[in-house]
Amino acid sequence: MSSRSIPPLLEPYLSLPPETSLIVLTSVLGASTNWLVLRHLHTLLLNSKHALVPSPSPDGGSTAEPPPVSVLLVSFLRDYPFWRDAASRVGVDLEGAGRKGRFGFVDGLGMFLPATVTGEKAGMVVPWRTRLGSNRLDDVRRTLAGAVEGMAAKGGKVVLVIDQLDVLLATADEEGYGEELRGVVLELREKTHATILTLSADEPLVAGQMTKLEREHAALVLSALHEAEIVLSLRLLDTGTAKDVSGVVRITRGGGEEQRAVEEREYLYHVLGDGGVRVFERGQ
Repeated sequence: MSSRSIPPLLEPYLSLPPETSLIVLTSVLGASTNWLVLRHLHTLLLNSKHALVPSPSPDGGSTAEPPPVSVLLVSFLRDYPFWRDAASRVGVDLEGAGRKGRFGFVDGLGMFLPATVTGEKAGMVVPWRTRLGSNRLDDVRRTLAGAVEGMAAKGGKVVLVIDQLDVLLATADEEGYGEELRGVVLELREKTHATILTLSADEPLVAGQMTKLEREHAALVLSALHEAEIVLSLRLLDTGTAKDVSGVVRITRGGGEEQRAVEEREYLYHVLGDGGVRVFERGQ
């Protein structure tokens, strides 16, 4: 099996999440969740028919075709060209999915950069891509809710993927921003089939809590873990670096309502230069 496809050991955890569920992917410096997000996109956009249970027909006979799955990706740390090119390397055509109404992108990084840096052409409008105007909560709420509602209007199930929400938190200076931001995420979860969050969980950010930002960051991460159905945590090897191992992926149940059996496991993974990834057990 190609290393660019879904690693067999992770298949049970990358299928379409149950309705209303929250999946949390955590990273540390040197162990990015990019490859996990790409595998979720691969499963949801290419293999969604296999992840869905067909609905019974009204007469109780043959089953009806399951509704399509669409994905709204909101990224605060990486721009659209990054995701487009990385997805292409694992066989996912985001441009094609966007034109079909099955993929949408909200650029949360571009509001901090001029258009020339993000590579966007002046005046270029792409219906399925939008850009946050500012980090004010009213703008964030309005833009993301509008994008979700636009995709939901096309029919089918919408899965919301928010990449590095903690970056948005780090740029804010409003009092009580963290708590209100969690409220915005809850509102969006109620409008979508399921939500996938990626967050930084480096120990100084979560355990320190000496500054206001550290306290709000810890509250954001801990509340997400408490509400999650499944948590996939990435970290570096405890023994240091290795030529053929990039890190460790640990799969655990979150504190949210358990809607499916979750087998807790820990695997090693190796991200390859061509975009592929190997996931394997210790000793293999």
